[in-house]
Amino acid sequence: MRFLSVYKTSERGVPPTQEEMAKMGKLIEEEMKAGHLLAVDGCLPSATGARVRLSNGKVTVTDGPFTEAKEVIGGIAILQANSKEEAVEMVKQFLDVGGDDGECELRQLYEAGQSTCA
Repeated sequence: MRFLSVYKTSERGVPPTQEEMAKMGKLIEEEMKAGHLLAVDGCLPSATGARVRLSNGKVTVTDGPFTEAKEVIGGIAILQANSKEEAVEMVKQFLDVGGDDGECELRQLYEAGQSTCA
């Protein structure tokens, strides 16, 4: 099973330290080699982004930063796991290494031939 992990956190406004990058780099390398981590990416600050919304047939675009948001998406990962419980354990390990307060939303990805989304 594949899962999407969306990491949400408060925007710090400063890049990670070399030590934080090294710890995360080690975890990413280990999980990639083990086949549990299929893809991972971090997001640049929300000031570089935009929100595009469709409401009542009208599209609006709001440029960042998103100061009204308590949390922003800090990064994403695609995980390969045998169960949701296994994916949860992977996410716990990531949060432990990540060090900041935050949360990951974990969603199973649809796969061709899957008979149900539940």
